[in-house]
Amino acid sequence: MCGIVGYVGPRAAAPLLIDGLKRLEYRGYDSAGVAVMNGKVETRKAAGKIARLESVIGQQPVHGTVGIAHTRWATHGAPNERNAHPHVDEKSEVAVVHNGIIENATALRTLLEQTGHTFTSETDTEVLAHLIEASYDGCLEDAVLEALHLVDGTYGIAVVHAKEPNKIVAARKGSPLLVGVGDGEYFVASDASAILNSTRNVVYLDDGELAVVTRDGYKIMSLDARELVKEVNRIEWDLDEIERGGFPHFMLKEIFEQPQTLENTMRGRVILEEGFTKLGGLNLTKEQLLAIDSITITACGTSWHSALIGEMMIEELCRIPVEVEYASEYRYRNPIVSPNTLVIVISQSGETADTLAAMREAKRRGARTLGLVNVVGSTIAREDDGGVYLHAGPEIGVASTKAFTSQVVALALFTLKLARLRNLGIERGREIAQALLRLPGQVQSILDRADEIQELADQFKNAHNFLYLGRGYNFPTALEGALKLKEISYIHAEGYPAAEMKHGPIALIDDLMPVVVVAPHDSVFDKVVSNVQEVKARKGRVIGITTRDEESLAGKLDYEFRIPETVDMLMPILASVPLQLLAYYIAVKRGCNVDQPRNLAKSVTVE
Repeated sequence: MCGIVGYVGPRAAAPLLIDGLKRLEYRGYDSAGVAVMNGKVETRKAAGKIARLESVIGQQPVHGTVGIAHTRWATHGAPNERNAHPHVDEKSEVAVVHNGIIENATALRTLLEQTGHTFTSETDTEVLAHLIEASYDGCLEDAVLEALHLVDGTYGIAVVHAKEPNKIVAARKGSPLLVGVGDGEYFVASDASAILNSTRNVVYLDDGELAVVTRDGYKIMSLDARELVKEVNRIEWDLDEIERGGFPHFMLKEIFEQPQTLENTMRGRVILEEGFTKLGGLNLTKEQLLAIDSITITACGTSWHSALIGEMMIEELCRIPVEVEYASEYRYRNPIVSPNTLVIVISQSGETADTLAAMREAKRRGARTLGLVNVVGSTIAREDDGGVYLHAGPEIGVASTKAFTSQVVALALFTLKLARLRNLGIERGREIAQALLRLPGQVQSILDRADEIQELADQFKNAHNFLYLGRGYNFPTALEGALKLKEISYIHAEGYPAAEMKHGPIALIDDLMPVVVVAPHDSVFDKVVSNVQEVKARKGRVIGITTRDEESLAGKLDYEFRIPETVDMLMPILASVPLQLLAYYIAVKRGCNVDQPRNLAKSVTVE
């Protein structure tokens, strides 16, 4: 989940590395550091945000035109300067930055200490620096290859050596890495956003590949030293998409982008007249789609919540059994997979380690896989059998917002296509297609009233606990609303199916407990009203997300926010927007950094 950037070229490295780290800070902000080649390996490190490292370099400049840099999300060792990357060997000739986890680091460290090596940090990464030093015999890539053959675990690494000052060696296993191809200069990065200011041309490394980058160019090798030919890809999105654009936080910008991102996800894919959808990337024939007899959806975090909504859509409209699995658990079970099982994997980044591993396990067992990802060129997008790109644009805020709603739309598009092929009539198909096309305008109408949510946040910014309740399609909405609040405001919050409240959580309700109830006028509305009455009987303060004036709710809601009506299956998209805003405004009023919440990073690329 850390950020890596490296540079080889004619320009001063340090400013480019700092600029890249700033664009990667959403991937880790516990500490940061750079190593620049200047006749020797010179390092500068700082605990905390990139601004602190920038200040250190301002006081102690480091000169050179080749370097590597890193922003850290701690796994092994506390977040402090001593554990910050880059890590060096005892001679300070080798410097390494690393994203991932070396699982046999303890055993390797013991072995190295027995041969006279002394360690200065608590990290697993330092082991790599010592292994490379021990293996070095005049060729850095050979030393890196030899060291990596001793390593168990995951890594995205970039390495420099004082005796080869114009070279960076990078390697990948389970953690994203790419080479940027500029005009007479070359880059290494864990994310294209770090180098987009300098080049749009990138080569994605796959697992088991190593890159040697010099002033003269680059070459890609396998871990058995075979040279490989790789395609150069072009990044199509613009730099302004990863800037705040006048908003105080990326999260708020991304919430307000949702009318456009929903439109982008649907563009060219909804055929209103036929009540059908066009999804060209599925790589599934009509016959293969009709042969599907079970579906598994696997994901993590917010994507898991969208998967739950997808499960309900597919089962209701397609009448195919669906199971939703936590990706982190899927490969440690013995899942049942048949030749006609479709496994859908959902990941905003397309790099989520657990989701990628779950997809690979499903493929190993013979399932066909379908990826719903946002990042073009990501590992899941390259390895799945087919997929649906979200086209939501870069999402920088750690708490996912626009990607979540685009995921639900993508699942709806897939569901509508499959249902129409199987048993869904054209009139019902047109109704859903029309509802999809109305979503961007409906979301905009909610955003136009964001000030109402901001005022509501004033009432609850000091709460210690929240309960979120929903039924049917809006149970996952409740889960997602609770997750957003606890992610960025650090208020304890739980989401429940409204009826389950009686089976334990009702004991928590008193006059200090805010209860958010997602209560649109849908097929289970009357049941939700009964649950609201149970909350009020215990003096709970009820915030209702509703769609119309309902006599049955009169006097039972302490606060109410109305959203437009839509078909039941799409209601989570509209209902989630005020919950995103509520979490955002509460967090801001509590003084929290919503774009960089403590202990979290954007893309979880370690298990």
